[in-house]
Parts: sequence; C-alpha cells; structure tokens
Amino acid sequence: MSEFWNWWVILITVVNVLGCWALLYWTRRMKDSGDENETTGHVYDGIEEYNNPLPKWWLNMFNICLVFSVVYLILYPGLGNFAGVLGWTQQGQHAEEVADAKAIYAPLFAKYASVPIEELSKVKQATQMGKRIFVNTCFGCHGSDARGNKGYPDLTDKDWLYGKDAAALEQSILNGRSGMMPAYEEVFDAAQIDGLVQYVGQLSGNQVNEQQADIGKALYNQQCYVCHGVDGKGNVALGAPNLTDNIWLYGGSSTTIAETIRKGRNGIMPAHKEILGKEKSHLVAAYVYSLSDK
Repeated sequence: MSEFWNWWVILITVVNVLGCWALLYWTRRMKDSGDENETTGHVYDGIEEYNNPLPKWWLNMFNICLVFSVVYLILYPGLGNFAGVLGWTQQGQHAEEVADAKAIYAPLFAKYASVPIEELSKVKQATQMGKRIFVNTCFGCHGSDARGNKGYPDLTDKDWLYGKDAAALEQSILNGRSGMMPAYEEVFDAAQIDGLVQYVGQLSGNQVNEQQADIGKALYNQQCYVCHGVDGKGNVALGAPNLTDNIWLYGGSSTTIAETIRKGRNGIMPAHKEILGKEKSHLVAAYVYSLSDK
C-alpha cells in the first residue's frame, strides 16, 4: 500500500473511532438542566421528543465496543501498513492452519497412498475422506452427489469415456482431460445432419425414420466411425462416447444431438495434480470408483 493510501486509511479509521465517541458524548443528553420532562424541541405530528439520556447499560456497551476497537487496532492490522504489535497476517494464519491439518491428516494420506484404488474403494474411512475432498473440490461440475450436470458426466453410473480402469480414472484427476467433438455444419447440409441424427437415434434403440437413418449411416461410416467406432461403441483411448447405450453427456433429444453435430463440443477436465496432490487425488479416485462399483 502506498504512503498516501496508508495515511488515508489511518485518518479515516481514527476519525471514525473518535467521531463515534464524540457522538456518544454529545447525544448522552443534549441539555443538562435536570428537568426530566424537558424536550429537545423536536416535534413531529404532535409528538414531542424528550431530552432523556440513553440507558447506562446501553451507553456502556457502546463504550466497550469502542475500547475494544482501539485495542484491536493496536494488536492486529487495521491502520494502513501498521501490522499490529502481534505481527498477525492472514498468510501466516493460513500457513499455521495448513501445518496443523498436515500434522493430523498427512499420516492418513500416506497410509492409503500405496493401497490400490480397487481395494481402497472398499475401505469406508478412505472413501469418506475422498468424498469430503470431492465435495469441496469437484461439486461445481459434477454436483455434490456426483451425478453430474449437462456437459459434465455422471460419475455414479458405469459409463466411462476413458474406461473404468482405476489407473485411467486417477490419470483423469491428476492430469485432466481434453475432449473435442468437431463441428460439421460446414461439412454436412441440413438433410445430412437430420440423417445422422436419425442414425444415432437408431444406434441407441430409438424409433427413427429408417430412410433418413440409412442416409445417416452412410455418412457415419465415412466420417464418424474414426472416433466412435464402426459399431458406435466409442473409443476409450480418445474419450469418444458410446452412442449405443442411451447415456448422453449433453442430452439425447434429436434437437440436442443435431446441435452437437452442427456446433461440436469442447469438454475440459482440469488437472488437479497441483491442486490436490497425488495422495488426495488417490483418495478421490477411490471414492469415485466406489460410486459405480455397486
């Protein structure tokens, strides 16, 4: 903080504290004639304001608060660049709390770090720890119940874009994923896109227009099989979804499927290696693995 703003903050703070004390002194009794029926002279709608002092307990509470504020400003930061005689900082407080937490939880993290995820997913204490980390870190995308949102996968089912393998799951958490479905509105015309929508609907077992689906199948076999496979069951190496199971990341309506084909999709799972570290990520992986291993 510059010297100007340092002294500006000090001035404003001190003036406010002194101003509050002055206001209390001035309003304790505007006149001191000793007449209990004396009024201040203020009249509104026939109602007169008596010149009575505040109750002592109320006035003393105000004074105690002001004394406390002065003591606080001496001990802790609050007057510009003055750090307070205790030398407290929010960074130091955070570091102290992190150190305390590490002393408690580090042994537990280390205890479970070498246990395979498949085994760890059956240990209640480990999955409960993983759940708490998940709820604090991952709920924004996947929801607190891990059932996902539009564009963010449901982690409680058995449908996995990159495979149910525990190592792949942990890799997703540690290093993130980046999935991309290219846009085809400049490649296919409206009729061709309608055909693809019908064929994709056919793959997932829906009632479709057979003639349009045949057109879509031909286009699929020319363009889409590279990622989604000839049989439409996807490719875990690429994160290309299975189109035959009727589980949809963005929704399975004809309108949504058409939008996906026309506009494409871009999905990013951020890496959490630097956010959580390997040991916490290992516990989160065990928790997530346990959700769909029932």
